[in-house]
Formats: sequence, structure tokens, C-alpha cells
Amino acid sequence: MYKFAFFSFACLLLLNACADESSLGTDTSQDSLETGTYANVDRALWQHFKAFEDEAASRGFSINLNQLKIRANISEISENGVLGQCQYNSHLPNQVTIDKTFWNRSSELYKEFVVFHELGHCVLDRNHKEDKDIRGRCLSIMRSGLGDCLDAYSSANRTYYLNELFGN
Repeated sequence: MYKFAFFSFACLLLLNACADESSLGTDTSQDSLETGTYANVDRALWQHFKAFEDEAASRGFSINLNQLKIRANISEISENGVLGQCQYNSHLPNQVTIDKTFWNRSSELYKEFVVFHELGHCVLDRNHKEDKDIRGRCLSIMRSGLGDCLDAYSSANRTYYLNELFGN
């Protein structure tokens, strides 16, 4: 038992010592499920993945992104105006890509908005929703960006948008 624990600990130290900070996480142990690390997800996205799970849990949903085998990375998206994508095809099932230029220029709140939007597609199976209020503000985090509603996601109304995201 002690030899196995020591060997596991030594391997973990070796892997951490050799890992690139921007590399994808690969830990699929039970500990990773409990500490907010995500296999095959760019480490910069981990806090938003954890927040998505936490927000779902606070609304009565049990979502484990590791068990769902969601993959995610931050890289350039060649299409103009596309900040993120969720791919459903058989080559990259549940693959989230966040545009690198957007990521490097955006606030944490707006990063969360885009990550949650893409997870809305990949995890909650949500489609785009272009509804707007009388002032023209988007009524859903799931808006496509192609409609004429105005983004209103802010710390003041974040709860409204997250209730709407998980409520459908």
C-alpha cells in the first residue's frame, strides 16, 4: 500500500515538474473530480468549468464535466466575430474552442459569458435564443450574436442570465 502511494506521489510530482503551464490538463483521478481540474481542458478554462458546475449545482443540477468528457482549448478561430464554438461531430464530440484573441483581450466576466454559452450548447443542449426585452437587451446568454439584441451580461444581472441558462 505504501509503495503504491509513494509511487503515485512520485509520478505526480514528475508529471507536474514537466508540464507546461498552458498545456491541457490530463489528470483523471478521483482527486481531479473534487478539486476543479479537468482532463483535456486548457487550464485557463478550469475556473470557468468549475463555476459552471457550481452554478448548476446551486440550481439543483448535478453536472460533472469530467464525466461528460468535455474537451476545451483556447486557440485562434478563423471566422470573424466568432468568440467560441462547441462542436458536436464524431471527430471532436463536445469540443469547446474559445478564440485566443478574444480571450487575451476580455474581462473575466465576459470570458465566463462565452464559456457558459458554449457549455450551454455542449452540456445543456441549448440552441440559440434571440429574444429581447423592450429596451433591446438580450434575454438569454444563448443569443447567437447575429441578432439585433444588445448584450447585457454584467455582475448586476448575472444571476438572471444564469437562472435562464439552467432553467430551460
